[in-house]
Amino acid sequence: MATIATAASTRDATPSIKWGRYARVGLGTIAAAVLANVVVYYLAGLFVAYDPQFPPLANVSGAVIFTVVPAIGATLLYAILLRFARRPAFIFAIIAAATFVATLIPDFTSAPALPGATGGQIAVLVLMHAVAATVITGSLTRLSGGRAR
Repeated sequence: MATIATAASTRDATPSIKWGRYARVGLGTIAAAVLANVVVYYLAGLFVAYDPQFPPLANVSGAVIFTVVPAIGATLLYAILLRFARRPAFIFAIIAAATFVATLIPDFTSAPALPGATGGQIAVLVLMHAVAATVITGSLTRLSGGRAR
């Protein structure tokens, strides 16, 4: 009997997530990350000549696609962590940091070998990864109310 009472009181003490609000935060996060990278794409284009043969920066659609897909994945992952993890923000931050480092590997290994690649374009790719990681991680962990429980 004591076990049932303890489990019920623990469950009640855990803050509940408002999933409707989280859905809005998730969609806003995805939109903010895309908008931020589109802005970076165009601003960086003022300083770096994009070679049309360099696929990642040939046009802005690459920045949009390569931001939307990871942002959706991050939003879904954080929702799972909010539901099942004791410290979702902490765990998510660790995963986000490791993912950010992993996304830089192709920037420094395979991207320089692509047609039209220049050091300036590689720097823009790295900057876009940093912007997306910052916006996504910051928005999800701060705005969703999902700080460590």
